[in-house]
Amino acid sequence: MIPKYWQQAITELSEKDPIMAKIISRYQGEMLQSRGDAFGSLARSIVGQQISVKAAASVWNKMENNLGAIKKDIIFAASDEDLRSCGLSRQKVSYMKSLAWHFIDKSINPATFHVKSDEEIIKELTLIKGIGRWTAEMFLIFHMLRPNIFPLDDIGLQKAIAKHYGRRKPHVLGRTWQPWCSVATWYLWRSLDPLPVEY
Repeated sequence: MIPKYWQQAITELSEKDPIMAKIISRYQGEMLQSRGDAFGSLARSIVGQQISVKAAASVWNKMENNLGAIKKDIIFAASDEDLRSCGLSRQKVSYMKSLAWHFIDKSINPATFHVKSDEEIIKELTLIKGIGRWTAEMFLIFHMLRPNIFPLDDIGLQKAIAKHYGRRKPHVLGRTWQPWCSVATWYLWRSLDPLPVEY
C-alpha cells in the first residue's frame, strides 16, 4: 500500500521549501509504504526504540529466522529466552508480550482506527505497556499512512534537521511542511540512511 497523496505532497513541499526540494529530487520513485500489518508495524516500532535502523533490522531478522512469521500468537507463545536470544532487551520482551496480548484479547482493534483522529489513536495505543507517543507516531506514519505526523522526539529526524537546516527550529519547519509533515519526515530520514526506514 502506498499513499495516494504522495505526488501532491512532494509537489507542494518542493514549492514551499527549496532545501526539501533538493532532498526529494535525490530519491525519485521512492516513497513511504505500508505493509498492511498493524501488529507487525507496532512490533517493528518496539524493536526500533532507541536503536539504529541497522541494529533494528538485525534484531528483526533474527526474530524471523528463529520464530518464523512475526504474529501475535507466535510472540505471545514464545519464551522470554527465545525472544532475548534474538537481541531484545528484557524490557522489550515484556513490551512485545503486552502488545501481543492486546491484539489477542482484542482490546486493540485497528479495524476501527480509520474513523479516529491521529490523537485518538495515539491515546489508545499509549495505554499499552511499552508504547509511548513515538511508537504510536511510527504506527500512524507507516501503517495508517497519515500525512501530517511530525515526531519531534525522533533522534533521526533531529539529526537530519540539524544536517540540512542548521539551527532552524523543528517546530517552525513543521509549520512550513503542513499538511505533509509525515512526507517531509520520511525524506529527512531517507537522507540519513542507505535504506528507507520501514516499520
